[in-house]
Amino acid sequence: MIDKTGGPFGAVVVLNGKMLAATGNSVLRDNDPSAHAEVNAIRDACRKIGNPHIEGAVLYSSCEPCPMCYATAYWARIGKIFYTASWANYADLFDDSNIARDMQSARKERQVTLHQIMRTDAQQVWDEFRKLPDGARY
Repeated sequence: MIDKTGGPFGAVVVLNGKMLAATGNSVLRDNDPSAHAEVNAIRDACRKIGNPHIEGAVLYSSCEPCPMCYATAYWARIGKIFYTASWANYADLFDDSNIARDMQSARKERQVTLHQIMRTDAQQVWDEFRKLPDGARY
């Protein structure tokens, strides 16, 4: 917050009682809308252990995770999140609850509309991927 890199957001990832990562939000510094503190911490922790999964890890956050940060924790297989401020504490500044509501809306009613294209071509790529004996599965 003091360095003005992205607001009063911080996050820590702990695994087996050991701190793997402690980061802040760097959205403004990096000009990256995905550089939330939680995402940055999860990225750092995964790099340190050399695995995209940190099963059994705990995420500590200065705020209730937005949908993107929650999804990142989910994909990383983090089992528990502790947070301090809730969405209601900063609803006048950030629209986390609005994003969550928007995602629950019917696709045609969402703020960001989704349009599927080239489905047949995409299916061919997925069919090829399924045939790979050592294809990444995560």
